[in-house]
Amino acid sequence: MFHPSCSPDCWRDAAMDSAEPLKKERQLGLLADDRHDSGLDSMKEEDYALLVKELRDIRLQTPEERAALQHPPAQPWRQQVTEEGDTFLHLAIIHEEKALSMEVIRQAAGDPAFLNFQNNLNQTPLHLAVITDQPEIAEGLLKAGCDPEIRDFRGNTPLHIACEQGSLRGVCVLTQYCQQHHLHSVLQSANYNGHTCLHLASIQGYLAIVECLLSLGADVNAQEPCNGRTALHLAVDLQNSDLVSLLVKYGADVNKVTYQGYSPYQLTWGRESSSIQEQLKHLTTTDLQMLPESEDEESCESESEFTEDELLYDDCVFGGQQLVF
Repeated sequence: MFHPSCSPDCWRDAAMDSAEPLKKERQLGLLADDRHDSGLDSMKEEDYALLVKELRDIRLQTPEERAALQHPPAQPWRQQVTEEGDTFLHLAIIHEEKALSMEVIRQAAGDPAFLNFQNNLNQTPLHLAVITDQPEIAEGLLKAGCDPEIRDFRGNTPLHIACEQGSLRGVCVLTQYCQQHHLHSVLQSANYNGHTCLHLASIQGYLAIVECLLSLGADVNAQEPCNGRTALHLAVDLQNSDLVSLLVKYGADVNKVTYQGYSPYQLTWGRESSSIQEQLKHLTTTDLQMLPESEDEESCESESEFTEDELLYDDCVFGGQQLVF
């Protein structure tokens, strides 16, 4: 626990005062590198230095000191929350105070409500540990009981974020220290855009992560709920020949069609990469190699049944008189 040198009330006032510089714009799209934490790089240099000094001034009790106390004192740092919904642990992770973060995690082990607390962007400390690329913190959180299935405001679990960012270390930590039932659920779940972790890694072209996910049991034929594209369809769209080969190697169904009825091979028509077309042609059934007829073509055929002189109606009446054509 944290034991301030002043009284608990004094510490509480100081803690909240130190959170004032964090009241900044937190919209992700406004960040230069579009990072998801919304707290990084939001403070002035002098404000950040002041916060770090105040955090380091807090003395952490040793296990011996805690054992010597018959009645543990209150832990105000567990209840402190900024206007953006960040707890003391959120802030320590955002500002990459590793030692402080690990100590808080150690003391909060067994307290899932605190470890899984979501800020205003629905981010848990585990989300922030992945965003800031701190796999050691992520490992500590998972070992302490943090839930890896919780979603942020975009429907992303921490593993979704690691896959999108291309953090192989983050993916390895999240999958290695994740309980088996959590891992299976996270691998199959889609975010609010309909993308699974495999979809996100495929879109970004992170082959090592794609292979890691597939080896762990990710569904290679999972379809986006909006249009039914699989990772193989995405690989063709992106003209990523290496990704196509990797997905086929892991059993991707080349005859899987989108909700519009297109196979991956049919998506190769009109695209530059002939190697992808050659890879898929001999694996695709004949009926899924040619492009399906469009609705426009069908409507043209229907219209051709009538000549210019033919009218659909010959009994038009205007002003009580039948029109003569």
